[in-house]
This record gives sequence, C-alpha cells and structure tokens, in this order.
Amino acid sequence: MIRFIFLIVLFLISLLAIFKAQAYYLWLMAIIVTELPWILIGITLLLLLLGFRTDKFQLAGSIIGLVALILFLSTIYRAYLVSNELSRNMDAAFSKGNNNIETVPYRFWRSIFHDNIKEKYSTMAYKKYEHITLNLDFYPSQILGKKPCIIVIHGGSWSTGDSRQIPELNSLLTTKGYNVVSINYRKAPKYKTPAPIEDLKNAMNFLRQHSDSLQIDTNNFVLLGRSAGAQVALLAAYSLRDSSIKGVIDFYGPADMVWGYSMPTNPLVMDSQKVMENYIGGTYKEVPQKFADCSPLEFVDKHSPPTLMIHGENDVLVAYDHSRRLKEKLQQKGVKHFWLQLPWATHGFDYIQNGPGGQLANFSIEHFLQYVIK
Repeated sequence: MIRFIFLIVLFLISLLAIFKAQAYYLWLMAIIVTELPWILIGITLLLLLLGFRTDKFQLAGSIIGLVALILFLSTIYRAYLVSNELSRNMDAAFSKGNNNIETVPYRFWRSIFHDNIKEKYSTMAYKKYEHITLNLDFYPSQILGKKPCIIVIHGGSWSTGDSRQIPELNSLLTTKGYNVVSINYRKAPKYKTPAPIEDLKNAMNFLRQHSDSLQIDTNNFVLLGRSAGAQVALLAAYSLRDSSIKGVIDFYGPADMVWGYSMPTNPLVMDSQKVMENYIGGTYKEVPQKFADCSPLEFVDKHSPPTLMIHGENDVLVAYDHSRRLKEKLQQKGVKHFWLQLPWATHGFDYIQNGPGGQLANFSIEHFLQYVIK
C-alpha cells in the first residue's frame, strides 16, 4: 500500500513534465522535474523494482509507476531532439563560428557527473547615488589579453535578486575567453523604470574608464539578462543605439510590456500586473506611454544587434508568447536572431546548469558569442 501511494505521488509530480504548474510551489517543483529528471527516474525505478506482484495495489502501482517513468524520461528524450538540430539551426540563423565550442549540445551523463566551474571574482562599486551605492562583480577572462565583456543583468521581478545569480555560467564564460560583469541595479518599488537602464549605462561607462586595468575590449560588449533583467538588457540593446553592444541574450524576458500587462499570469503563481505596476509606476490606464517606453520590441529596427532568445514553453511567470512576438518583430526588421525553444522548460530552468535546458542554453550562448564578437 505504501509503495502504491508513493507511486501515485510520483505520477502526479511527473505531470509537471508536460503541463504548466498551477501554483508557486508547483512551479519550483517543475524545475526539479524537468532539469533534474534522473533523480526522480531513479526513485521511480527503485519503487518499481520493489515488486510486480499481481495483487491489485501492486499491479496498479506498477502501471502508474511506469507511466510516471515515461513522463520523467520524456524531458531527456525531448532534449535530445532539440540537441540533434541545434547546431544546424544556429548555423542557418547566423554562420559557423570558430569550431572550438562543444560539438554535442546535450549529454545526459553530464547532468549527473559534471561539476560546475567556479572562478574567483572581485566586487567593486561602479556608481554612488545619494542613498545607494551600486556594485558589480567582475569575473576576469582566463585567457590573457584584452577580451570582450559579457554584462549580466539579474532577474527578480525588478524588485529582488542580485548579481550573485547563477555564477556558474559567469565562470564558464571566463574559461572561453570572455570577461563577465554581473551588475546590481536600483530596484522597484522605490525606483522605477528607466532606473535600471541608467544603471547599466553607468556600469558600461565605469568599465570603459577602467578597461586597461580590467583588460576589457570596449568595442565588444554583449548584454545577457534573465527574466526582468532580460527586459532591461533588451531595452538597452535596442534603445541605446550603442555600436559597442554587439549582441543581446534574452532568457525568458518580457519583451512586450503592453501586451504582457493585458495577459496576466496565474495569480497563484505571481501577480504579474502588480509587479509591472511597481516597476513602471502605475496601471496601464494611468501611464500607457510608460508601458510602451519600456517595451523592448517597440525599439527594434534594422540596426538592432543580433539577439538570442531562450525560453521554455511551460513558463508560468513570463509568457512564452513574449519571445514569439519579439521573434516576429526581429524578422520584420531583418535582425539576425535565434530562438532556442525548450518545450518542457519553465521559468528559471537555467538555475540547474547541467540540466537539459541548461546544457542546451549554454551551447547556444557559446555559438552566439562566436558569431557576434569579431
């Protein structure tokens, strides 16, 4: 009976591999289900091996457990489907790089046995306001010489989070010959848009001023943002008209703030309209122009830098359609771009760097950087 109950629970959890989470804690569970599937596969297999006897509970439990096992395995299967076409699709979208990146986008064993790289970084103040001092974390390139710089803007609904999010990717990029800078910015609700854009500009000015000591090639910046940070990265890349910004990487960012406000998320997961009001300074009815002014796709033109979009179809915080709408605008304006679509993934999937989504995203980032940085 206990085995039967556990298998029922695993089956219910396995549904998160194909269906969107309907509550906040189910969303967190969905990240584990889709990015650490081998753990749940192992537990399910163990329970299945405990007995296949023919009494009603054992047999029913075994059938339910097999279905759960198939659903857990489906994430790995779908990751390999995306992996098989990824390199070819990116070559078609851009062009072949220097051929010194990982040739296989996804390997299941890496999820279990591969250790994340952790490089040292230094923290420095880049802007002092009257009531706040903003810091950045600098991860120097592990290859000598003046190198391009990736500027990372963290997520957190414009109101939480900090520069220490997912340092493993920052460290990985330093081993590939990039400087990485992860910035903090002024947060809502105390500070409204365009405060983070101003902070990003100040961070870039600071890096230019210290480019010799930090060994930064100031002709080659790439912006990388997650969630709310992706909105900041996209808006800066498209609106600043800065020729030194060679590309922008968008992890599940809100690209159309007007449309996004009209299509709120499930309130059991997040009150997205309240989040946007805190950041923008009012409802859409009160400040419609401000919503348009902070919508990245409103600023896309033929001069916009190449864009890499990474988004999971089961995202319950930032609708998948944000990336679809941005892709359509980029296509209309003839801007080079690629959209890595992950059918199983949800918001924040890349926090598990060695999961299926994390591996595919990192492969795409390396390929993208080789294209945009000359």
